[in-house]
Amino acid sequence: MMPHCSRDVFALFVFHIKYLLWLCAVFKNHAKIGRRIPLRHMLDDRDRRILDMLQKDAGISVTDLAEYVALSVSACSRRIQRLEESGHILRRIIVLDRERMGVPTTVFALVKTAHHSDEWTETFRRIISDIPEIVEAHRLTGNHDYILKIVLPRVEHYDVIYKQIVRKLELFDVSASISMEELKHGMAIPVGYAR
Repeated sequence: MMPHCSRDVFALFVFHIKYLLWLCAVFKNHAKIGRRIPLRHMLDDRDRRILDMLQKDAGISVTDLAEYVALSVSACSRRIQRLEESGHILRRIIVLDRERMGVPTTVFALVKTAHHSDEWTETFRRIISDIPEIVEAHRLTGNHDYILKIVLPRVEHYDVIYKQIVRKLELFDVSASISMEELKHGMAIPVGYAR
């Protein structure tokens, strides 16, 4: 018969072995699907300045960025790679001129629905994802359930988008507001809160 203290030590040992086996399985699964487990690190002022500048100009050369944050090119490259691996940088994009692309009109559609099931929400998500003119969609609190930001060649085209949605899905109410003037537009988010 094992003494009480020895049983506790043995149980703790077994727990740690099981935990290590679980960690190995997690790392193995992530390696199989080609994902890296993000490493958590604290951002410093240089990281924030790198992120801020890349938001403003994703095409900036590493040489210019390194000079801006007072680092060597290799140190700056390592920081960018670390910020990508940690998930702070999701992807790099370019912003197109909407006037030149032929979609200068912005309409905000406020949607109410009587349905709130996961299945309905997933269907709604799929439908709006297939419509390229809908560039943003948010689920809301308050009187409306969703807001859609839609870019169009002209106001009349809104009816085409509206019909695409209501043909496939029952909605309680949809009301639209046309943007008269864009007062602020930007994709950059504040970096001061990042940890």
